[in-house]
Amino acid sequence: MPSLRRMFEAEPPLRYEGSFSLPSPAVDITEDDAAYKVTAELPGMTDKEIEVVVSGDMLKGEKRQEKKSFYLSERYRSFQRRFYVPEGVDRDKVAADFAKGVLTVTMPKTPKAVERQKKIEAKSAA
Repeated sequence: MPSLRRMFEAEPPLRYEGSFSLPSPAVDITEDDAAYKVTAELPGMTDKEIEVVVSGDMLKGEKRQEKKSFYLSERYRSFQRRFYVPEGVDRDKVAADFAKGVLTVTMPKTPKAVERQKKIEAKSAA
């Protein structure tokens, strides 16, 4: 009977040497008159596994690590993404929604930041 350790070891041709990391989740960052939005695809995750934090001028999202004692873990990887929070964001009103594997973080602009926006009409040179 093979040992437990031997059962989970990959044969030498399949062994990966070096560091292994999964790519960070794909994100879209958009802006409208009222807010900035960061949208990330997180398939297969639940809202309980995701943590979103605003700290100073940084927005950080990460997958919480499971509290298990793994013998080997290659499919369960945590991730972390960080973004600078633009000036004029009302940090007290930042909100996160998670539905159907998509996380949307909404960062509303302060009234002062919205007020400072000015639309400039482009005129054609005749």
